[in-house]
Amino acid sequence: MVAVDVCKILAGYDKNKISIATLGSHSALNIFKGAKEEGLRTVCVCLKGQERVYKHYGLVDDFIYVEKYRDLLGKDVQEKLLNLNSVIVPHGSFNAYINQEEMETKLLMPLFGNRTLLRWEVSREKQHEWLSNAGLKVPKIYHSIEDIEGKLAFVKFPGAKGGKGYFVVDSAKAYKKKIKDMIKRKLITKEEAEQPYIQEYIVGVSVYPHFFYSSLNQEIELLGIDKRYESSVDGIFRIPVPELLGQKLNPSFTVVGNFPMVARESLLNEIFSMGDRIAKEAMEIAPPGCIGPFCLETIVTEDLRIIAFEISARIVAGCNAHIGGNPYTYLKYGEPMYMGKRIAREVKTSIQEGRIDEVVT
Repeated sequence: MVAVDVCKILAGYDKNKISIATLGSHSALNIFKGAKEEGLRTVCVCLKGQERVYKHYGLVDDFIYVEKYRDLLGKDVQEKLLNLNSVIVPHGSFNAYINQEEMETKLLMPLFGNRTLLRWEVSREKQHEWLSNAGLKVPKIYHSIEDIEGKLAFVKFPGAKGGKGYFVVDSAKAYKKKIKDMIKRKLITKEEAEQPYIQEYIVGVSVYPHFFYSSLNQEIELLGIDKRYESSVDGIFRIPVPELLGQKLNPSFTVVGNFPMVARESLLNEIFSMGDRIAKEAMEIAPPGCIGPFCLETIVTEDLRIIAFEISARIVAGCNAHIGGNPYTYLKYGEPMYMGKRIAREVKTSIQEGRIDEVVT
């Protein structure tokens, strides 16, 4: 249960001086740019020595410096944020560096989004349950390394690791060999190696749609699609075939960057339907359901089936490929629109309509 009385905190805020706050990491530039474009103040909770990029772009009104991201939960930091009438916008670094139970119970500021769904996101088992119950096609889950014999399997580890240390195998023998190599290369820890999550590997094209659920309009919006550039699995194809053959390579999937993508139009109806079903299921598993951004990781096969293998209940780094706008938002808004700006506009509209309690938890 969320122990924070958000309504009480909002009652003490000056609604004319609301600030958008987040950790200085992941997609903070996206969030800050959108807030500034919508006329809102910005607050960056920043690691000491990491402020250069945020100062360079001039998007931050107030800096709060910390030694580590978890210091966000500290009394002094939270008092500063409360005094600045802050609404926290979560991104991937929140899941990577802050305990989700503490996010639900110890973070005092109103959070744009659903805190409980963030906990669903950090559990791969809960993700699979959410996707399955929503009626989406999902990969098989292998509960033992012996089950993958003769099949392709994708091995992941806990947390928002951005693909670091992930690998593909086709046997238990290969699994044991590769996991030792990943530990040796310090791509995963021994503790992480004890908690593998093994999915069926689906051959196809990665397609990652970004959705926004407006609590104010009760509507799903498609704000963009991206795909990733992953090292070293993508870089390996730059090696000429004669040199590649015979090499004992063990590529991983560390995300280096993202490409914007436009999907063929015949896929959009199913993509929208997937978003609708995810939002409907979210209302069942964690009322009040989706608030603002959520994003799917999918594979589209050669027969145009869309298989969903992960979900994020907040802004993802792929949204950064669309700062300034993209074809899908232009079709709807007729103006430059992107995730950070859409978040800020929802917050601003909720303030104007006296409904800010509907977009935060």
